[in-house]
Amino acid sequence: MNDFRKDFPLFKSIDEKSSALNDSLIYLDTAATAQRPFCVLEAMNSFYAQNNANPLRGIYDLSERATKIYEDARSTVANFINAKEAREIIFTRNSSESLNLVAYTYGMQNVHSGDEIVVSIMEHHSNILPWQFVCSKKGATLKFMYVDKESGEIPESEFAKITPKTKIVAIAQVSNVLGTTNPIKKIAEIAHKNGAVIVVDGAQSSPHIKVDVQALDADFFAMSSHKLCGPMGIGALYGKINLLESMPPFLRGGEMIEYVTETEATWAEVPHKFEAGTVSAGDAAGFAAAVKYIQSAGIENISKHDNLLAVKLIEGLKKIPHVSIVGNKDGNKRCGIVTFTVDGVHPHDIATLLSDEKIAIRAGHHCAQPLGAYLGVPATARASLYFYNTEEEIDFFLSKVAKLREWSGYKD
Repeated sequence: MNDFRKDFPLFKSIDEKSSALNDSLIYLDTAATAQRPFCVLEAMNSFYAQNNANPLRGIYDLSERATKIYEDARSTVANFINAKEAREIIFTRNSSESLNLVAYTYGMQNVHSGDEIVVSIMEHHSNILPWQFVCSKKGATLKFMYVDKESGEIPESEFAKITPKTKIVAIAQVSNVLGTTNPIKKIAEIAHKNGAVIVVDGAQSSPHIKVDVQALDADFFAMSSHKLCGPMGIGALYGKINLLESMPPFLRGGEMIEYVTETEATWAEVPHKFEAGTVSAGDAAGFAAAVKYIQSAGIENISKHDNLLAVKLIEGLKKIPHVSIVGNKDGNKRCGIVTFTVDGVHPHDIATLLSDEKIAIRAGHHCAQPLGAYLGVPATARASLYFYNTEEEIDFFLSKVAKLREWSGYKD
């Protein structure tokens, strides 16, 4: 898999020692954002250099080319997650906006006083705050499913919190802290038996494992381009077509209308009903190029490589005194995300000390403060891996982690 490193300008400059800025950088923060290959940058540049016009609005050739690129990107994303049809894909800014779109439209329309929304304690804030808002406005109750602190998994007994009172179940397919892969298909079945819909946060899963929204029977699925080696500022929401057609618009303005009078308006068909204003067509081109690139690498190959590195990393951390791994200790169950603490060394200091060694990791609460409070670890260090990382990088990382306490003044 490391043959793909040459496709990334950041790593090409590192490997060829041609950039002082990134010389020898080890990038272990893909869970925050992935690096971008040349083909993504080229697709975006090609759009603006050769096909730049406002899609969907012009009847001249240039605009029609821009429209085709934009709509082809929609089809590419639909194919990537096996949506039934392309119009089930709505382009948004990111997963956060996708989740808010569902909350402000479907949630506000279908949740009422006395109803319940169920989420897991491992959710990113982006999959908690919108539901807190809906509950506060509609007089509903937000319920949490808790995880086993050792395995990082949700016990099946917690699924009993999904009842006929539940209107929405919102859950990440993969946790951005624990790396846990949740049994979405099983949870969807329970939700549907109780008359609820399931909203899946796929920001961390879509770059690492095969996603089939039809097989999962997900009602909604949110994803971000920048986690998938694509550009920042664009994401996608999948929704079952019957649900999307029943929902009101999220934003109002240009392009999402069918007809406007002085006093009222009618809306365009799905998906354009949810895409107000000038669209991010150049970013959509980059998003599509990233998806095709991931498909060329093979999502199964990526998953296998992620697991191989995560196993190596976790087994190495287990051998270092005073290091504790948060969540499951099996690297094959981490989706390339390894979170840890070091006794006596604050996670922010861990990240700073490793940065001095040209290692980039993430430290803090990872936008999952309820999980940190539940686990009793309000801040952690997180190393997140992808197919452009190498075993040699893991060895170097482990050698530096072993010195963290010494660098912090401890004598052991």
